[in-house]
Amino acid sequence: MGEFAGLGIYLVVALFFPVMALVPAFLLQPKQPSPEKYIPYECGVDPVGSPYVRFRAGYFLYALLFILFDIETVFLYPWAVAFHTVGAFAFVEMLVFVFILILGLAYAWRKGDLSWN
Repeated sequence: MGEFAGLGIYLVVALFFPVMALVPAFLLQPKQPSPEKYIPYECGVDPVGSPYVRFRAGYFLYALLFILFDIETVFLYPWAVAFHTVGAFAFVEMLVFVFILILGLAYAWRKGDLSWN
């Protein structure tokens, strides 16, 4: 039990400070917020129109492709760091991985998902 006492004290202190900061804020907050609280903020200018706008599907597709290639970078970085020690088999594996991703990009490009038409 003695070896975990420090961890227990740390957890109690780590929970104590945020709770003691939030309790007074919760008790002192106004109970009925003003109507201005429910208006979307636009840099101090009164809002015009509805705040709920629809995004074109093009943004969604670009976001998906960005995430795809961002994750590719996450997988390529450790391989590049350990390139000296992993050998030829890992090099071939990474070539296959990159080739599959390039095929996916070519498919999206050929299908027309990268155009704004």
